[in-house]
Amino acid sequence: MKKIAICVTNDLVADQRVNKVATTLLNNNFNVTLIGRKLKNSLPINRDYKTKRFKLLFNKTFLFYANYNIKLFFYLLFSDYDIIIANDLDTLPACYYISKIRKKQIVYDSHELFTEVPELNNRKFVKNFWTKIEKHILPKLKNTYTVCQSIADIYNKKYNTNFKVVRNIPICDNTKTLKINNKNNTKIILYQGAVNIGRGLEEIITAMPYIDAKLIIVGHGDILQNLKKLTNNLKLDNKVEFKGKIPFDKLKQITQTADLGISLEQNISLNYYYALPNKIFDYIHSNVPVLASDLPEIKKIITKYQVGELINNFSKESISKQINNMLNNNEKLNFYKKNTIKATKELCWQTEEKIIINIFKNIK
Repeated sequence: MKKIAICVTNDLVADQRVNKVATTLLNNNFNVTLIGRKLKNSLPINRDYKTKRFKLLFNKTFLFYANYNIKLFFYLLFSDYDIIIANDLDTLPACYYISKIRKKQIVYDSHELFTEVPELNNRKFVKNFWTKIEKHILPKLKNTYTVCQSIADIYNKKYNTNFKVVRNIPICDNTKTLKINNKNNTKIILYQGAVNIGRGLEEIITAMPYIDAKLIIVGHGDILQNLKKLTNNLKLDNKVEFKGKIPFDKLKQITQTADLGISLEQNISLNYYYALPNKIFDYIHSNVPVLASDLPEIKKIITKYQVGELINNFSKESISKQINNMLNNNEKLNFYKKNTIKATKELCWQTEEKIIINIFKNIK
């Protein structure tokens, strides 16, 4: 039984993708350990596979990445793993150099265009550093996969690599039933995911005075406190609720209560432009219609399966008008809901995981 170390920089609690990958490998007779970090407010975790979380001296700025990679490097140096999975560029330095020193196999899972995230737009030195790491290591990797075809195409063209595509789709549940819209309940608009810039969260909150519904925001991130201040300033505490970070195994209970799921990523970076957020698939699997940005990868899903609508104007007038039109049209909402049932027959982790299994079965 080969031993696999899966490395991430988060605290493991809300990362659905690495949990699915770890579970897939565990179910295919690999000995799996998921490695991340532990924060002061990290929730306890209990998984079927082994977990390891580092306590770090630094949890912000460039010092965090250095601290994590040094700690990960020495942990892997004195541990016995056959295969190392680096998730995103921020884990790759330690994973790659250990794979060379100890002659171990390495697999790379890119969740995004790391060097094109909006947080690096005005940080030239830091962006150049990560770009150099990417240019140095990615062309040397044989086993790689990412979250959508657009990102795979960029890497393959830029570095002559062979990135496969494994979308971050939920495991299919064949027992779920269709939820028909209830006219009497207060409508619920849901956002779940990272609470960072460029996600349309300021815009949706600003539009809420003109929307006859309640907005629930699930997640944590850099602009959370700013959003809470904005909500307070607009006197919207009765219409906007922040639930913070919630473990993914409990998140679905909240997702299923929503009448509309939003994914309003803005075109402020290449990473967002080519994004295929897993929350869109979470909404679909919870039978929730979607309002999403008119961006390439997102558009493919929304238009192909007809599970919602697209938006490209983020003014409060445009957002409120489109959301009200959707929420007040029960015939339209139920059409989208029925299509989510059809979509989940194709959009299944059980299909995506076959690519992962094939990669790992062929590693010698």
